[in-house]
Amino acid sequence: MLTHLSINNYALINELEIDFREGLTIITGETGAGKSILLGALAMILGQRADTQVLLDKSKKCIIEGTFLIKDYGLQDFFELNQLDYDDHSVIRREINKNGKSRAFINDTPVNLELLKELGELLVDIHSQHNTITLQDSKFQMAFVDAYIGHDKLLSEFSEKFIFFNTTNAELKNLLQKEKQSKADQDYYQFQFDELSNANLIEGEQEEIEKELEILNHAEEIKINLIKASDELTSGDFSIGSRLKEVTNIISKLVLLHPGLEELSKRIDSCNIEIKDITKEIELAEQKIVYSTERIAGINDRLNIIYNLQQKHRVNSINELLQIQNVISDKLNSITNLDKEIEKVKKLLAETEKHLDGLSKKITENRKKAIPLIEKGVSGILKKLAMPNAIFQISHALLPDYNLHGKDRLTFMFNANKGSEIKELAKVASGGELSRLILSIKSLISVKKLLPTIIFDEIDQGVSGDIADKVGNIMKNMSATMQVIAITHLPQIAGKGTSHCVVYKESDQNVTYTKIRMLKEKERITEIAKMLSGNELTKAAMEHAKALLE
Repeated sequence: MLTHLSINNYALINELEIDFREGLTIITGETGAGKSILLGALAMILGQRADTQVLLDKSKKCIIEGTFLIKDYGLQDFFELNQLDYDDHSVIRREINKNGKSRAFINDTPVNLELLKELGELLVDIHSQHNTITLQDSKFQMAFVDAYIGHDKLLSEFSEKFIFFNTTNAELKNLLQKEKQSKADQDYYQFQFDELSNANLIEGEQEEIEKELEILNHAEEIKINLIKASDELTSGDFSIGSRLKEVTNIISKLVLLHPGLEELSKRIDSCNIEIKDITKEIELAEQKIVYSTERIAGINDRLNIIYNLQQKHRVNSINELLQIQNVISDKLNSITNLDKEIEKVKKLLAETEKHLDGLSKKITENRKKAIPLIEKGVSGILKKLAMPNAIFQISHALLPDYNLHGKDRLTFMFNANKGSEIKELAKVASGGELSRLILSIKSLISVKKLLPTIIFDEIDQGVSGDIADKVGNIMKNMSATMQVIAITHLPQIAGKGTSHCVVYKESDQNVTYTKIRMLKEKERITEIAKMLSGNELTKAAMEHAKALLE
């Protein structure tokens, strides 16, 4: 319940603080005193959007703060889910600076407007005479029936499954579209893969055969020069080998005369051995070079395959071609695996739909059971509000497809006059009838303890006398299970309150301000007497006011 409200620099309110109590709180005041301003400020901390027009003093920021006692309403999960500090006495604060920038806080934690509104809807229901049109809205009608039933967990589970069902269905459609496109591409990818695969590409092969081709193309020149080199080393009297052998003989003789030349002699012997070894290597290299037109043709054919593939795929190496081959292979595998994925998603979709169907049937069953109870309850309250012939019914039908709330369509049907045809509520109910009907519905919901606080803003307009007294009794009964705040001009309703606030204007030399204060018992008598007789208090009005309070 709302326990305290503080307002600073909002519209005609400079500074205002008021404590609210349990039960039925009455708010009265002359027309134009600022009762709607008070509600506007409260709506701000419940998530309504704001702008700089709300600032009384444009040079200062506006601050509105409300304290709510929430210990009996199971909101701990909401606070934990949204990473907010929970407190039985939770404080909501809204600030609007001079530039119109808004900030919101829940227990001093900054929050966005959406979260503030979400919490506000769990704390306070503000209903004015202009809101009766919501009663004609199909979403409100469904929400009312579900609120009466109280199967929130079931609805939450269903909506989660419904969202998952839609997401999975969209995924299936996407996979089927992919499959359609993939099947069209499969032949093309398969041709490309087969072409690359049949080429039997080997990493590093291109460089090797290009070198081999270079050698084969110059085989004759290479062989001639290798033979020439071999001859220079070993053939004839003037070859390097022959001359080195002569040097060896000379040094060998000198070693006998000069022992210090022995090391030099050994080095010359090593040179002889190295020359012989080099000569053998040259001869082997020359023998290995075999000119072959068939081999040259084979290499050229192989290189043509490689070059054509490189040109086709716009790359420069076999390694890049192999990478492309792997990518195409992955695409082909994904097409093959797509069928399995589609079957998997279809199975999941069928399981989800089966689960949805089970939840939907439970929801439908709950609604069907609740409908006659609601009809009876609303009709009973309408009779108390001088509508004995009113008929209220809820039409139920099953939709062909699921929506976020199940598979049901509920329509409120109404007839206020005996003998008239019962029709959809929007087509037959007048403004006064809608006001009494909404009060009946809110009264029925109040016993469920779904909301801490409900505020009626002059919902009693258009009623008087005995009806007004009965409207007050209904509000009084509602206040046994929830906090009820009623803004009213009717003394019969004002007398039902457990507490009474008056909104009034006060002016200084330059500015008029809206203020509010809680009335004491004697002040209540005077206030109600004014509502009965105007500013000129009469003894009869005072006595009548006392009687109403008693």
